[in-house]
Amino acid sequence: MYLTQPLHNAVQRDGSRPLTICGGRVRSVADSGERVSRLAAGLRALGVDRGHRVALLSTNSDRYHETLLAVAWADAVVVPLNSRWAADEVAFALADCTASVLIVDEAHLSVAEVVRGRTGVAAVVVMADGAAPPGTIGFEELIAQHEPIADSRRGDDSLLGIFYTGGTTGQPKGVMLTHANLFASAWGSLAMGDFTTPNGRLLHAAPMFHLADLATWVAGLLIGSTHVILDAFTPQGVLTAIEQYSVTDVLLVPTMVQVLADCPDAGRFDTSSLVRLIYGGSPMPAATLAAARKLFPQTGFVQAYGMTELAPVATLLGSADHDVPRLIRSAGRAAPHAEVRVVNAAGETAPTGEVGEIAVRGDHVMTGYWQRPEETARVLRDGWLFTGDAGYLDEEGYLFVVDRIKDMIITGDENVYSAEVENVLSQHPAVAACAVIGLPDARWGERVHAIIVPRDGTHPSVDELRGFCRDKLAGYKLPRSVEYVRSLPISAAGKVLKRTLRQERI
Repeated sequence: MYLTQPLHNAVQRDGSRPLTICGGRVRSVADSGERVSRLAAGLRALGVDRGHRVALLSTNSDRYHETLLAVAWADAVVVPLNSRWAADEVAFALADCTASVLIVDEAHLSVAEVVRGRTGVAAVVVMADGAAPPGTIGFEELIAQHEPIADSRRGDDSLLGIFYTGGTTGQPKGVMLTHANLFASAWGSLAMGDFTTPNGRLLHAAPMFHLADLATWVAGLLIGSTHVILDAFTPQGVLTAIEQYSVTDVLLVPTMVQVLADCPDAGRFDTSSLVRLIYGGSPMPAATLAAARKLFPQTGFVQAYGMTELAPVATLLGSADHDVPRLIRSAGRAAPHAEVRVVNAAGETAPTGEVGEIAVRGDHVMTGYWQRPEETARVLRDGWLFTGDAGYLDEEGYLFVVDRIKDMIITGDENVYSAEVENVLSQHPAVAACAVIGLPDARWGERVHAIIVPRDGTHPSVDELRGFCRDKLAGYKLPRSVEYVRSLPISAAGKVLKRTLRQERI
């Protein structure tokens, strides 16, 4: 298959159906198909050819959706960039992938101006309604001035995109994903029968450059979704969109779910249309999940575990599983397109219940990191992608992810998984958010250190927090020190940047 195939299918079936709703602007399937074809022609006129990289730096919009399709139509490779990156980070990625064209929205035009001369980008296209600034090309102008061209229709194992990891562990790496990778993940998720609603309305509030939302977008293309697109996440924006457009499905990261659950006005919105809330990207605290299920009592919750390198889904925890108390902390079972195993330090499959490194195999596994063969070889071995996550499988094949291996704390020769401690701490009524890291300790090697965003200005002592956790955690897992902060550093994908927290404290 190829990325634009669902668009051709939709044009033939029902071209008048609304495909995108963005900022009050509604575009039909037929209109979108015409615009995508003309945009692809415009890219070709700018010199874009087979395999050339076209970078995209923008917040969510219907034009973002059109660009993803148009780059594939032109037989090029799309490179979605993190819209929260600083100029140096953007410049690094552009130079690393040797992008020939950069497409930006007006909010990121200043960044484009800074990095253009440092990266070899030949043309900058600006998503704007009016005239483009000097030295750039207008997005709408590019569409209006070019006649439609034939779709390249090249997919399967050809490179679809380069997706840069968030850089939480250092310099970003470009993950190479093919058309087949994305479709394997999308079809496998849909085969579960509990992922997105056929012919429903899919809300995009999480950033579309991130694989979690982009993969949901691909699934929506396949089953006839109308894509309701917000340029940024706000709780009022999400709740208003659900009510106004009868949204059936939404993908959110746990930090977004927490903000929704804390929204004092949430109860006044009609969210009865919401069939499903998909979440993933980082662990969901039990207290947050409980609050969200109370806010959306009619909604099924689905957890997806994976990563960019897996396009991105590896396991799924369905809505029925959420009603089984022992499974709430699980990441679900292997999705239909994936094999999952846990490997011990000797490289052997770990026994049931034993913690080891999670490894995944399937047609959704990346082809490798862009121009990084050594790093590719470290994580891709014998067909398996070694995730760097620690976890275990139970007797029914449910996966329990306990931590990133690099975030594991070794205190007094005992392993402590920070996510486990965070899950308990998050249930304390005075804790709005928290992160647990290991800090050097003369006696214990490392000590368990809790960094807490307080709720309502309350600051429980370390003894009070240890007492709260004592019945739920072994003694060596209890926090030995605690500090209070106003906020935690969060990546655009909604993950707490623990590397930043450690660097600031060591």
